[in-house]
Amino acid sequence: QVQLVESGGGSVQPGGSLRLSCTASGFALEYYAMAWFRQAPGKAREEISCISSIDDSTEYKDSVKGRFTASRDNTKNMVYLRMNNLKPEDTAVYYCAKYFGGCGGQLEDWGRGTQVTVSS
Repeated sequence: QVQLVESGGGSVQPGGSLRLSCTASGFALEYYAMAWFRQAPGKAREEISCISSIDDSTEYKDSVKGRFTASRDNTKNMVYLRMNNLKPEDTAVYYCAKYFGGCGGQLEDWGRGTQVTVSS
């Protein structure tokens, strides 16, 4: 069955960096667009990036543009989110998700999330 497992979260000071990983199994990653979402306490879950299966093109929420970079390695069944210049408002649980079709289509599967805390 499809499994998405996030890792790499943790606590970091403002201005710091983290790289999140999503290990995908149970499906052929190369054929699916993959997204990163996050949910801060008391707030709705929001999509922050998506990476296409066709050409690895990426889309980002404005608040993370220029700081976050999504990537994928289909040979390793991995999706990544590099986060630089982290801010306290980036504190959230981060989720990896799989689309049916391209970015913005129907979301099919989710991971359980990894906590990112940005605090001095």
